[in-house]
Amino acid sequence: MTDHEAPAELQPDVPHAARMWNYWMGGKDNFAADRAAGDAVAQVYPEIVVMARQSRKFLIRVVRALTAELGVRQFLDIGTGLPTMQNTHEVAQSIAPDAKIVYVDNDPMVLAYARALLVGTTAEGTTTYVHADYHDPEKILVGAEEALDFSQPIAVMFMGVMGYEPDLAVIRSIVDTVMARVPSGSYLVFWDGTDTSPAVVEGAERLAQAGGVPYILRSPDELATVFEGLDLVEPGLTQISEWRPDGDGIEPIEAYGAVGRKP
Repeated sequence: MTDHEAPAELQPDVPHAARMWNYWMGGKDNFAADRAAGDAVAQVYPEIVVMARQSRKFLIRVVRALTAELGVRQFLDIGTGLPTMQNTHEVAQSIAPDAKIVYVDNDPMVLAYARALLVGTTAEGTTTYVHADYHDPEKILVGAEEALDFSQPIAVMFMGVMGYEPDLAVIRSIVDTVMARVPSGSYLVFWDGTDTSPAVVEGAERLAQAGGVPYILRSPDELATVFEGLDLVEPGLTQISEWRPDGDGIEPIEAYGAVGRKP
């Protein structure tokens, strides 16, 4: 790479995973190469587009509930991806302008968009980024402690990112490490794709065979273990499209999630 050549993830003619997810969600921060690659993936694994769309709706409903009903004013969104519409800080700060949000991602593309995202910060609240991989929870916590008050409840969010980690024990260790540091009254928000449909399992297998990054589908029972020791908020662990639907139509999706409160 020359001194004037941008990294691959910043080149518009090179497809990039974060921009593809942005495209599937209906965002505008993507290029023709991302849209073409996204369409190719959707042909092999059409369920991934539904998953992307429903995951954003789930995030919006969850953040609204945490902010408006449960009084949360601090959010730690780990593996946030590219901004699209109604991001965590926008939803929370529209209800509570003093809300504080820390986004975490290790993707240079996401970090390149950080300044544009921070434009939405309110005068009372804050929105910051920590450049870290979710496999390094200690680094995440050190960065988050600079912006959040760890004596007050924090909503920790892992939104569909742990399917890229093949070992459930590693996932539980990461989640447990973070949740051990936040105080009583904090919340865990977690969802991932599930193996509850043969068609979805086949689609994920075709995606991996086609050279895509493998995404591990797990059973709802396996995902439930992530919430051990926490009190689940109603309606518990369910398809993310069925978690407190707000009347926009329930679209069945083989992805389960929940919100759990730390006693």
